[in-house]
Amino acid sequence: MSTIAGNASHKDEIECDHDLHAVLCGLEADSSLFHPEQLRERLIALDDLDAGFGVFDSEDSTRSTDSRIHKRAKALRTQLEAANAELYQSIRADIVRGAPLHTFLKWIQGSVTQNGSGCPLPDFGFDFRDELVSGVLQLREPSEPNLHRSPEMVPYQPTPVRHILHLIAAAALVEDDVFVDLGSGLGHVPLLVSMVTGVQSLGIEVQAAYVASARECAQSLRLSRLRFTRQDARETDLSSGTVFYLYSPFNGSILTDVLKALRMESTRRPIKICSLGPCTRTIANEMWLKASTPPDMGRITVFDTQ
Repeated sequence: MSTIAGNASHKDEIECDHDLHAVLCGLEADSSLFHPEQLRERLIALDDLDAGFGVFDSEDSTRSTDSRIHKRAKALRTQLEAANAELYQSIRADIVRGAPLHTFLKWIQGSVTQNGSGCPLPDFGFDFRDELVSGVLQLREPSEPNLHRSPEMVPYQPTPVRHILHLIAAAALVEDDVFVDLGSGLGHVPLLVSMVTGVQSLGIEVQAAYVASARECAQSLRLSRLRFTRQDARETDLSSGTVFYLYSPFNGSILTDVLKALRMESTRRPIKICSLGPCTRTIANEMWLKASTPPDMGRITVFDTQ
């Protein structure tokens, strides 16, 4: 390396350290970050710290910036995460004792839409609401599902919170409804539906480890109108459900069989089917169903029986 190149590199490092120092000083000076209602701002600050200082615990983390700045950044991250943990625990305590969840609902229901259309943006990314709900639910992530997945089973991905909220509003859930999530995974959707609306909810999931984790969460929060069942969606009893949800958990013959079973249920009582993802295209082709809005695989679509 030439002397000129070496000097330029050293200058860049100094400027980088100066910028990181300025970011850190700004965050340390903002005492409002530790107010309980500043959750979104804390999450943004944590993202800024990760972006500026990299992975705190990596071996190379102290090589890219002054070790003193790094230690300060790590300490600040610990304090911000502790403030979040205290908030999550407070909300969990409210849920357990059946207290009104006004603050929690204000956070997750505010700014559900970002485009003024009444619907969330059509994508499957996550935002601060998912961080909040994840911190409150504290679901235990299984190390590995213990079932060999067939080619028609889709790998589990949780539904973003903003889409769950849209589902609740679009399906117009009422007290007498029984909400059924077909392919519920870790149970985010039935758990949140039960917490927000109080309606009876049921999660159907074939992976035993996922069902065990969902049950543990429901029990720890004392959510009594909520069940999780380990079963193949093709074999489960659907007779109690009034509103069914599918986030494209399976395709091919499995989806065909489940839709046949749902059609049989529709001959006994009116039902609704809510969908998200690629399965929406298949459901839209079912002549016995009518979409309440133009089908869109990137947003919740609600189908009513004709």
